[in-house]
Amino acid sequence: MTHRPSSAPLRRVIGWDLGGVHVKAALVEDGRVQAVVQAPCPLWNGLPALDATFAGLPDWVREPARHAVTMTGELTDCFADRADGVAQLAGWAAAHLVGEVAIYAGRAGLVAPGAAAERAADVASANWHATAALVGALRPDSLLADIGSTTADLIPVVDGRPRAIGYSDAERLETGELVYTGVVRTPVLALSQTAPFRGRHTALMAECFATTADAYRLLGLLPEAEDQQDTADIKGKSIPETETRLARMIGRDRHEGTAADWAGLAGFFAEAQLRLLHDAAGLILSRGELPDDAPLVVCGAGRFVAARLAARLGRRAEDLADLIAPRLAPEAAAFASTCGPAVAVALLAAQA
Repeated sequence: MTHRPSSAPLRRVIGWDLGGVHVKAALVEDGRVQAVVQAPCPLWNGLPALDATFAGLPDWVREPARHAVTMTGELTDCFADRADGVAQLAGWAAAHLVGEVAIYAGRAGLVAPGAAAERAADVASANWHATAALVGALRPDSLLADIGSTTADLIPVVDGRPRAIGYSDAERLETGELVYTGVVRTPVLALSQTAPFRGRHTALMAECFATTADAYRLLGLLPEAEDQQDTADIKGKSIPETETRLARMIGRDRHEGTAADWAGLAGFFAEAQLRLLHDAAGLILSRGELPDDAPLVVCGAGRFVAARLAARLGRRAEDLADLIAPRLAPEAAAFASTCGPAVAVALLAAQA
């Protein structure tokens, strides 16, 4: 760990998840989650974007504490490669966070910021491991379904430990444990090549006219607090503007369909995404490692989709926030599941 001059009490821990589009932080005091925050961060613009987001976070993030940092932002294209991203983000944390700073290296535990670069393969995108490790202490046999704004992690937890076959993004893409689809940023053209409209299958425009946020916003499923990213056309998020973007995906203007037509199209895209997740979960469950009554522990901005996935699999869904409720202050409950990795790494560090 990096020790910086401060009077930080050891009982105070802040967990961080430095992502490519959001920064998430969770404050734990005396083993209890007191506050959680998520803020958008266009990290592809470089570390100054992280500086700006950090400056706008609540005051408690800048106060002395023990800090535990996990990340996915290292894959952002402002960095030369993942190792460079790990080194720069670890260096940023050491320079900006007041107190003791440690980097979460997944299977290797917590390491000093200066050692993060040499453990880049362990550090890179290991936030899923933190959440799965916490879930293992709460539901020793379960399937973690963390569906976020951009990606979905499907991690089997067996006998209290993460049992993923893959570890890196590349490995988990091969095993179905990482499905690169989310409820906000995914272009809907990634979900299907065609879509039904008024009795015909129409090809989709190969353009990023609309994202999954548009589909779920139109269906009334995406909470406003989770809808933090710009739209594809950098315009508003009203229903007419949302319908306009979806209509463009099939080469039409909004006036060429009814509200029911556009809701039907949104529903098709939601179902197409659920099928992708169902196929991946089915592959993982086919390994036979989990009992038939093992639940899905759901978290992330898309936990409403994870709950639908659980129903389709015939398993009960348990929200991460409910599992940690005894250690969760009421004011922190709203974003605890959305910011699962930040909460998890904070609680794990507090126990270490």
